[in-house]
Amino acid sequence: MWSGSTPPEGVSAEIVELTATAEAEILKRDLRGKLVLTRVNPANIKWLLVKAGALGAVNAFTENPSLQDGRQWINAWGDNGWAFTRRSTPLLSFSITPRQAELLRKLLRDGSPVRVMARVDTRYYAGKYPYVTAVIPGASNEEVMTIGHSSEQGAQDNATGVSAMLESVATLNRLIRSGKLAVPRRNIRILTMGEMYGSMHYVATHRDRVERTVAAMCLDTPASPYELPGTEYSFYMNPHSGASYVDAFILKVAEAYLPKAGRQWHAMPFTPGTDSYLGEPMVGIPTTWAYSGTGVETHHNSEDTPDRVDQRSLRDITIIDSAFLYYLANAGEAEARWLAEISADYWRSRAGGGSDAKTAYAADRQRQAVLSVLRLVPPERRASLRASLLGRLGSSGPQHAVVKPDGDGMVVVRKRFGTLPLDDLPPDQREGFPNGAWDTPAITALYWCDGHRTLAEVKRLTELELGPVQLDLDAYFRFLARHGYVEIRK
Repeated sequence: MWSGSTPPEGVSAEIVELTATAEAEILKRDLRGKLVLTRVNPANIKWLLVKAGALGAVNAFTENPSLQDGRQWINAWGDNGWAFTRRSTPLLSFSITPRQAELLRKLLRDGSPVRVMARVDTRYYAGKYPYVTAVIPGASNEEVMTIGHSSEQGAQDNATGVSAMLESVATLNRLIRSGKLAVPRRNIRILTMGEMYGSMHYVATHRDRVERTVAAMCLDTPASPYELPGTEYSFYMNPHSGASYVDAFILKVAEAYLPKAGRQWHAMPFTPGTDSYLGEPMVGIPTTWAYSGTGVETHHNSEDTPDRVDQRSLRDITIIDSAFLYYLANAGEAEARWLAEISADYWRSRAGGGSDAKTAYAADRQRQAVLSVLRLVPPERRASLRASLLGRLGSSGPQHAVVKPDGDGMVVVRKRFGTLPLDDLPPDQREGFPNGAWDTPAITALYWCDGHRTLAEVKRLTELELGPVQLDLDAYFRFLARHGYVEIRK
């Protein structure tokens, strides 16, 4: 994606192979005016190719080398990050198959210069990434939502997810219109868009609607044959900073249906990298991400074709999406009490056998998840229900461990919701810190920053959620503050 163009007659250029990945080693090579055959994803080193004066890249990286005639989809070509922006350099970019890559390497091993003819007809223009959204009207302006990605090249990733979303809302709409299901209390919304960048725009421009959205399911979802190993459905939880009734609920939905279909399934901890970030506290839409493996790894590859899709798997995820959406769209106080009970059980099961600190942590997360059901009842009923729920927990909540602040009582105040991909900061200015769009410790710690906790408390909570963290969080947040991504207060 986003390859630069050549003159109409094309260009002739020497091709050289690059095996180094370190900046110093790459910059030692004479790459000026040449096409570079890469073994790694060239998007990860594009800024170095620009620095070295390369004409462009010929990608030989693949997630599955056994797909000898499959081309990896390289969906990033910005100088600093995922998207191509006005400041990005229009290098040429091609993606070839493992079979073609081996032919090129054989020619290069023979020792003579290898030249290729390249012809590319592309243009850059200011445009928009479209998203499509619609609702089944409910009795109030609150909403539940199903979201997926409409701008990917694969049948599994993510035509299956969008197809399942469309079928789930179409089915619910038919049942509601026919009177077989009552009109729900809340709207049921479908949103298809570009992954993360699309949903971030939606959140930023529809804040009032986001605040009225009580839950979501993200279908970034292959639908592979049952018979292949590794294709079980997995349900990813919310980050612990956004602990919610949704986590326990989706596991109940899966438990009620998938065994009847003869399908195994898994519960998985929060993992960044898709739109499940909506569950973080600054957005506040508790979200579960449903995902299945593909058996044969075809992720972002031209071999991700419709013949690899299993209608049974599409049926399964459609039914789960439909059940999730309608139950929560129609949930009132009785359902909220049940959701509180299963949330208490969910976190109670995670408290046993740990240290005092872990037990207190699980109790604190339990309390937050239980009280999250208050969003499902009218405002005038919340105080009464809150008192009842806390009474059933046995106290007004766990006693927090006393944490001495770090040396200067540093408190991190976030300025932006979601992840921090650093797309506006050149890689050589990132001081070795990770891209905040994908790095689990960096993202998890960021989500614990609520503008009140000291960094000592944030570090403690991050390690209680993830285990030991190697990232120097003091230095990382000071780095973010220097570049204006966060603010530091005493």
